Amino acid sequence: MLFPFAAFAQNDTLTNERERLITLNEAIALARTQSVDAAVALNELKTSYWEYRTFRADLLPEVNLNGTLPNYNKSYSRYQNSDGSYSFVRNNTLGLSGTLSIDQNLWFTGGKLSLASSLEYIKQLGSGGDKRFMSVPVSLELSQPIFGVNNLKWNRRIEPVRYAEAKAAFITATEQVTMKTITYFFNLLLAKENLKTAHQNKVNADRLYEVAMAKRKMGQISENDLLQLKLNALQGKADVTEAESNLNAKMFQLRSFLGLSEDESLNPMLPTSAPDMKMEYNLVLNKALDRNSFAQNIRRRQLEADFEVAKAKGNLREIKLYAQVGFTGTDNEFNSAYRRLKDNQIVEVGFKIPILDWGKRRGQVKIAQSNRDVTESKLRQETMNFNQNLFILVEQFNNQQAQLQIADDADKIAQKRYSTNVETFMVGKISTLDLNDSQSKKDEARQKHINELFYYWYYYYQLRSLTLWDFNTNTNIDADFEKIIKQ
Repeated sequence: MLFPFAAFAQNDTLTNERERLITLNEAIALARTQSVDAAVALNELKTSYWEYRTFRADLLPEVNLNGTLPNYNKSYSRYQNSDGSYSFVRNNTLGLSGTLSIDQNLWFTGGKLSLASSLEYIKQLGSGGDKRFMSVPVSLELSQPIFGVNNLKWNRRIEPVRYAEAKAAFITATEQVTMKTITYFFNLLLAKENLKTAHQNKVNADRLYEVAMAKRKMGQISENDLLQLKLNALQGKADVTEAESNLNAKMFQLRSFLGLSEDESLNPMLPTSAPDMKMEYNLVLNKALDRNSFAQNIRRRQLEADFEVAKAKGNLREIKLYAQVGFTGTDNEFNSAYRRLKDNQIVEVGFKIPILDWGKRRGQVKIAQSNRDVTESKLRQETMNFNQNLFILVEQFNNQQAQLQIADDADKIAQKRYSTNVETFMVGKISTLDLNDSQSKKDEARQKHINELFYYWYYYYQLRSLTLWDFNTNTNIDADFEKIIKQ
């Protein structure tokens, strides 16, 4: 169901062939694609997308090739003889080495598993120099922290929430671009109407002053009334000048926001209809808590606070396990280095347990726990404020329909009253004070009508931005993020 509103007269003195007629929907579409705010929102989404892709890559196998090509060493080094004495020997070698590995992070344990193959070559330079090869055809390595915090496991919980928050924030930012567009659009629309009104008032004031001068000659009005009407005519000229300046400022503001050329003149069209609907607070609240970036933000900050506590507890002691199994071969010939293979096993357990740290690590745990309690209190307060503000917004929107109807009726009545008073003044039955009052009420009623229509659309899109829900079609406001990021 559509609720009708009176449109402005088509014989607007501001309209000319060079002006571009633009509707509210067209302005919104331009802002979503061309405005700086839309570009900022898109770049923030791209940043979050690649951060999430980086996190996902940490969970996948990684193939690495490390090498030294070459390693030239010509120096002296200390050497201990068999009798315990020391001497210095000359080194003059050329070395080459390379390692090919497949590394896999283990998110469920926080360790790292690597399958590697390496080859090392060293040659003594100079006369009679020897060469050696050492191969590790295959080795399996495990590096595993024990008792420490599992960063990968926590990131696996936090990062998807962070990316979901970023996607919701992008859609919200798009709706906020719409809200800013509505503000600029109606500012220009109001400035246009004020200029139109100023022109009309000036024409009427000039006409009434001419009639008053004739009546004064016939003694039908007082000198005071004549002077008042002359002041009205002068004020009419000043109002036109001020309204033109204000229109140019609002025109520049909207044009700049939409990314349009400065040579383009915009003629905004007043929306002639608005959806007739009522919002249910519980439905709006459920949609907001389910889809708004605020809900994801709350969840992420709670997880991060828990992570800080887990990290502090993990720092109480540090134990690491390193193990390697495989085969190693050495020989003067390349092929032989891969034939006579020997077992190669390494098991190493390193630990660092503080004996006396004066309660430093325990204190860090207490700090993290206190910070988590503070965060939880803030989150509860923010949730209460969010729900309260949403309730107020729903009430404002539901009341705005009635306010809009009242403003529309008042606008029509004020226009009719002013027209009647002009005719009545012409026959000398009302004073200039009554005429000025009706003119003022007419202008105020038209401005209020436009303002109430602005608030209707502003509240409507504000609810959309908080719920990410299209109440007109009862569908989710969503986007193809992969397509948007690749644009």
